[in-house]
Amino acid sequence: MRQEESYFTTDEAIRLDVFLSQQLGQTRNQIIQLIEQECVEVDGKATAKAGLKLKAAQTVRIRFPEQKSTPPQEIDFDVEILYEDDDILVINKPSSLTVHPAPSVKEPTLVDWLKHKGIALSTLSGEERHGIVHRLDRGTSGAMVIAKNNEAHEALSLQLQDKTMGRFYLAVVNPQMKETITIIDRPIGRSSHNRLKMAINENGKNAKTEFRKLLMSHDETEELIVCKLYTGRTHQIRVHLESISRHIVGDHLYGSHTKSDKMERILLHAYNLYFTHPTTKERVVFTASLDPVMEDYLNKHFDPKETHALIDPLCIERLFSSESL
Repeated sequence: MRQEESYFTTDEAIRLDVFLSQQLGQTRNQIIQLIEQECVEVDGKATAKAGLKLKAAQTVRIRFPEQKSTPPQEIDFDVEILYEDDDILVINKPSSLTVHPAPSVKEPTLVDWLKHKGIALSTLSGEERHGIVHRLDRGTSGAMVIAKNNEAHEALSLQLQDKTMGRFYLAVVNPQMKETITIIDRPIGRSSHNRLKMAINENGKNAKTEFRKLLMSHDETEELIVCKLYTGRTHQIRVHLESISRHIVGDHLYGSHTKSDKMERILLHAYNLYFTHPTTKERVVFTASLDPVMEDYLNKHFDPKETHALIDPLCIERLFSSESL
């Protein structure tokens, strides 16, 4: 199989990792991985220096790593496919499914399922993250787009950066929000007290989330809200809610650890996903239906008719200003 490659020419003096990050729409950590795998050449010479200072008019060549054969995982689950063509795959990720392999992950992952299905995937993010443009936490369910080739991956990654790709999440929180609209724009970094958690950290990465009230529960102790991400930091919604003393029902990491919260999963769902198709250039919107656990919870604790009317995708989109979309 022919190895994929790309060429870029510099317009000005710039660091190699910064230049490739801009060209490919990838994080510098992802670019550094490519450089360390000896996939990058500058003017025909291989380099392992991510901080190499490039000059104007230099040519950078990237040879994207080929997919390697890995021991087969026993896959005893399936994933709902919302849409598929030659460039992208849109899925409804189940709760409790980890997206990509890691040393601490023992069970099969979404990447394992994709390989098991024989779905062609991009190689831009490295061996362990084939096709993964953006991720969802293990416990979070909902819509994800997966790139099937490097050109689609680059285009989608750029949309993540310039905010033309967007996501709306549904969550059940406790206690209710104070304001109809709450916007939190505070940086997030690793918690200094618990390495499993993220926290508000003035030295962290910028993070912005908008929350809007939808519906109170029957007993008025919980509230269904919709969350709009402007950035994509790890645990962003959960950290921003914790910063205002709110938590998502079923979140036993950031939650209040009350005995009454016995949910088997966190009630956070990536409901709507929109972006520009990398080939057709049309704006596309996908809605991921709720799983039975979250659906049953909403039907039991909230008015079903009101709930289904309020979570209509068009209603949710109209809640947010045109500047938000």
